[in-house]
Amino acid sequence: MNVTSNLALSSPPPLNLGVRAHDFGRIPLDSLIAKIRRYRFSHVQFAPGKSFPESVPSLSALSPGTAAYYGGAFRGAGIHLAVLGCYVNIVASDHAKRVKALSDFSTHLRLARDFGASLVGTETSSVGEGYTTDNFTEEAFRQVVASVRIMVAEAERFGVTIGIEAGQNHPLHTAPLTRRLLDEVPSNNLQIILDCANLMSPANYLRQDEIITKALELLDDRIAVIHLKDFTIEQGRINIVPVGLGQLHFHPILRYMKYKRPHIHGILESTPEPDMEGSIAFLQRIYAEV
Repeated sequence: MNVTSNLALSSPPPLNLGVRAHDFGRIPLDSLIAKIRRYRFSHVQFAPGKSFPESVPSLSALSPGTAAYYGGAFRGAGIHLAVLGCYVNIVASDHAKRVKALSDFSTHLRLARDFGASLVGTETSSVGEGYTTDNFTEEAFRQVVASVRIMVAEAERFGVTIGIEAGQNHPLHTAPLTRRLLDEVPSNNLQIILDCANLMSPANYLRQDEIITKALELLDDRIAVIHLKDFTIEQGRINIVPVGLGQLHFHPILRYMKYKRPHIHGILESTPEPDMEGSIAFLQRIYAEV
């Protein structure tokens, strides 16, 4: 019996780590791909309009040619496009703006396979311009449900998955609300992008172990992607910082990724390039410990 071989077979898989493309800033495509490979990221979240605005004068201007150009470049470099990012406001109180947002999202769904992505992701955004307490109403949540139903119907037509991300101060801002959304729109084409830092606030961050554990339990196998970012509390407000320099408890998140959902896409977020090497080492160390 080859003991070494058996041990290798029983070892947990490595951390499957990727990055948001626009966290490298607006740089040429070949430079972006070189940086992704330099840090050994296996996959990427790509929002074309954020990384290459000259190629995307408007979200509706995306074409199969645009999708094939960028998707082919990533594929050729061995980089998986895990999330096609489409940042639109699906709950805008202005009806025309909301219709336009849903149309733009539909364009991304239609082109997802040309890009080589199986998941198109967005947050819900805000019913107003920026922060408003109107986001915390049942009416705002009902608008989330109404918009997501339209999006899911399109996703089912194209055989693509939607990834919805909860965020503080958005109509979808807690794990229980996110669970309600999944229950009200019962489609496997609707999945969750979980960002535990997005669930934190100055009022609840001291209970973060409870909040993170509950989120993982409530959403569990409907989580398609995990965003990895960090935060501090400064002057009573959440401040996003590079991973490993803040107060988020990553142990339960990485334990879930390692044992409950091996190979799940983890995406480093809001970590500038000068901090990436340290943040990657920080995540790898905790992943090895848990």
